[in-house]
Amino acid sequence: MSDDGDDGTLTVETPDGAVREVTAETGTVLRDALLDAGLSPHSRYALTNCGGRGLCATCGVRLADPPDPDHWHDDLADRFGYPRLSCQIRVRDGMAVTIPDKRVWGRRERG
Repeated sequence: MSDDGDDGTLTVETPDGAVREVTAETGTVLRDALLDAGLSPHSRYALTNCGGRGLCATCGVRLADPPDPDHWHDDLADRFGYPRLSCQIRVRDGMAVTIPDKRVWGRRERG
C-alpha cells in the first residue's frame, strides 16, 4: 500500500445507486475519506458509531477488490460475506466501493 500522500480516485456507489468519483490521499482511512466527501458509510444511526475504532460495525462497505483483512472483525466479515469496515481499510487508487443499504443490517453475499 502506498502511503506517500499521492491522491487516489475511488468509485463509490451509494445506497440509492448513484455513482460518484471521490479523490482522497492514498493511505487515508476509507471511512474518513468517505465522510470528507459527504458520503456517510454509517447506518442511519450514525450518531451511535464508535468513531472509527472498529467496534460498532456501522461503517461497513463492500469492495470490488478488498485487501486482505488485518482486523479481527474484517477477518470474520471477509470469511462469512458481510460488509467490511471502512474504518479499518486504507484508500488505494482505483478502489471500487459500494455503500450498502443498511435498513436491514447483516445481509451476506452468497457465493
